[in-house]
Amino acid sequence: MQASEHQLVVQRPPQPPAPVNSVTSGSSALFDPLELESLKLIMDASLRVHARHHFFTWTQGLLQNLVKHEALICALRNAEPMSFHVESFSTSPLEPALLSDVFRRDTSMVPHLTKTWEENSYRPVVCETGNASPFAQSALGRELNRIGTDTVVGHGTFDAFGKPASFFVFACQSQAMNPKQVYCVELIVPFLHQAWVRTQIDRPVESGAVQAAGAGVLTSREQEVLKWIHLGKSNIEIGTILEISPLTVKNHVQKILRKLNVQNRTQAVGKAMALRILSI
Repeated sequence: MQASEHQLVVQRPPQPPAPVNSVTSGSSALFDPLELESLKLIMDASLRVHARHHFFTWTQGLLQNLVKHEALICALRNAEPMSFHVESFSTSPLEPALLSDVFRRDTSMVPHLTKTWEENSYRPVVCETGNASPFAQSALGRELNRIGTDTVVGHGTFDAFGKPASFFVFACQSQAMNPKQVYCVELIVPFLHQAWVRTQIDRPVESGAVQAAGAGVLTSREQEVLKWIHLGKSNIEIGTILEISPLTVKNHVQKILRKLNVQNRTQAVGKAMALRILSI
C-alpha cells in the first residue's frame, strides 16, 4: 500500500557521532554466576580498606581477578582547582613515584583522557598508547610502553558541580581489555574512590604502633630482596642485581613469606608496608 500525499513522515534529527574512544555502559548479563560472586566479594573487600597497604593488597591482588592491569594511577583532587594528589600502585618493574610524577607532568594524554571523560557523560574512556597511537611519545605513554602496556582505561568520580573528584587510570595490555573489563571498571570505580579516600585519613597512633611492630622483623638482606620484589623483579633478576644465586634469592623469599605470615609476594609487599618495612 502506497503512502498518500497527506501522510506525515517524521524524521529524527541526525545524531552526532560518539568519540571513538567512548564506552557505553554494560550489563550484568555479561557475567556468569561465578563472576558475579567474585564481583561481590571484591566490592565487599573494598569496605575493609583503611590504609595504603590495604589498598595496595586489594588492588594488586583481589582486584586483579576483575580488572587485569599492570599499573593503577590514582588521582584525588586537592582543594585547589584541578590540582591532584597522585599515587601509583603496581607489581610491574617500575618506580611508582616516578609514574605518579610523569602523570602530573603529562600535557597530552592525561588532559585528553579527563576531557573526553567529562564530554562523554563521565563514562569510561579507552585509549591506545602503543607505537601507532598519537600518545605513544607523550610523557605518560612512553613510561607505560616501557612496562609493556599499550592500552589505558580512564574513569573517575565527580562532585555536585560536575567537576572531577578523582580519576583512575588502569594501564593494561590490549588483549586483556574487552567490553566486560571496561564495564568492570565502571562498576568498581565508586568503590575504588571510597577506599582511596579512606587511605588519606591520617592515623598517627596506628602508624606508631605498626612501626614498632615492624622493627627488626626482616634482616637487611631480606629487606633488600623485598624492595626488588616490590619493583617487580624476578628471582633471577634480583640475584643478578645483588650478585647472589637465584636459589639464595628463593630461600630469602621463603623466609620473608614465613616471617610475615603471608602466602605470596604481593601479600608480602602489602604486609611490609603495614609494618613500615617498605614505603611507597
